[in-house]
Amino acid sequence: MAQPAIAGNAAVTAANALEALRQYSTIVADSGDFTAIRQFRPTDATTNPSLVLKAVQDPAYAALQQQLHALPTMPGLNEVDQLMLLFGRELSAVVSQRVSTEVDAALSFDSAATIAKARALIAGYAALGVPAERILIKIAATWEGIRAAQVLEAEGIRCNMTLIFALCQAQACFDAGATLVSPFVGRITDWYKQAWGVPELAVQEDPGVLGVRRISAYARAHGYPTQIMAASFRHSGQILALAGVDLLTIAPALLGELATMAAADVTAPQVDDESPAPRTTLDQARFAWAMCENAMAGDRLADGIRRFAKDQAELAAILQA
Repeated sequence: MAQPAIAGNAAVTAANALEALRQYSTIVADSGDFTAIRQFRPTDATTNPSLVLKAVQDPAYAALQQQLHALPTMPGLNEVDQLMLLFGRELSAVVSQRVSTEVDAALSFDSAATIAKARALIAGYAALGVPAERILIKIAATWEGIRAAQVLEAEGIRCNMTLIFALCQAQACFDAGATLVSPFVGRITDWYKQAWGVPELAVQEDPGVLGVRRISAYARAHGYPTQIMAASFRHSGQILALAGVDLLTIAPALLGELATMAAADVTAPQVDDESPAPRTTLDQARFAWAMCENAMAGDRLADGIRRFAKDQAELAAILQA
């Protein structure tokens, strides 16, 4: 990876590193805590059951749970879904563009159920006054989830394909016409740190960072319109290394850290020295084999689905209590 100089003086004239990053990438808040992110002026916001579970345990959001009981009946949606809608509605008032809302992870291997839930979420948002163009439906990038996204995108329901850990997942999402894919930088890094028995990895050798660059280069080289949104950062160095990726979804703590850093810490996007992978179209068997060969991706995808499903169940238990 080559490290070019800063393009002009765009970054050095910004007030801080967060503002400098806006010169190259769209900044997205990775949080359900809409009061915490307001100060950072994110363009988009992403949520998942884990983030909403964390937020809902804050007494400041008790009123949102009370609003849940006043909602009209929403076909196809349970209490957790409806709570996610309430958080999404509040987030839509904070950001200027899109809010991502996740389909129940327990549906990750059921295309028909994922499609039905996505349609119900969009209808629920409409009932709350949030138009479909403000919403991205988050779906785990399993083969079944990708097939569901293909149907939904054809209907005009835009999808954010989450839990991306391998190029093969991104390739299948690109061919399905997904609006956005979310590679999880930090979870990739964590796996390799454990596998290699090292406490830390230099950014220029970080498999999470390199994986996002590889996916982004592939999309651009082959003319896919799908946007790349890097997610799940462990430290600000990973974020700075990915300046220029379409979108960066960042937790409030790291947004705050970037806001205290110097603008000069942000350099122009790096350019790949390597040629991107040749264009590949995957059927179900080739997709499954590619995931089987990639031990990290198979492990992290399954782990991510289990974690989201567990937090979804815990959220349901809180609401029932």
